[in-house]
Amino acid sequence: MAQFKLIASLLVSLCLVLPLTQAKDVNYCDKKADYDVKVKAVEIIPYPVARGKPASFSISATTGESISGGKLVIEVSYFGWHIHSETHDLCSETSCPVSTGDFVIAHSQELPGFTPPGSYSLKMRLYDGNKHELTCIAFDFDIGFASSDSSVADS
Repeated sequence: MAQFKLIASLLVSLCLVLPLTQAKDVNYCDKKADYDVKVKAVEIIPYPVARGKPASFSISATTGESISGGKLVIEVSYFGWHIHSETHDLCSETSCPVSTGDFVIAHSQELPGFTPPGSYSLKMRLYDGNKHELTCIAFDFDIGFASSDSSVADS
């Protein structure tokens, strides 16, 4: 009986956690390019992203050569309109130098509470220290209707 309760508890926990994560389909910007960095997966937690709350993006990738540093350039579009760009130092998003093999780029960000809900597109370019493009990926993600501001003004 104790084993049944443990299994039931684990299943309930999984049901509560799994909808909060999402592995996204990743497309390369240039399907014919042979990028030095191959992206295996993108995971977004929570999913959909909640306005006014932290969201984490984890990008699992692999490289055939070590990377001593570089830049991440991120562009976000909403209904096809470019709305945001930001640049990050690669070494602030992963451990440098990046060794040959698998590595993860992790970025967390809190979106403002006034961010419109809906479907967004993100394009991420990774450059090495010599400004050589190592990879370019694109994926879609959703921002939900929920917000961290639960207060409602009285009329």
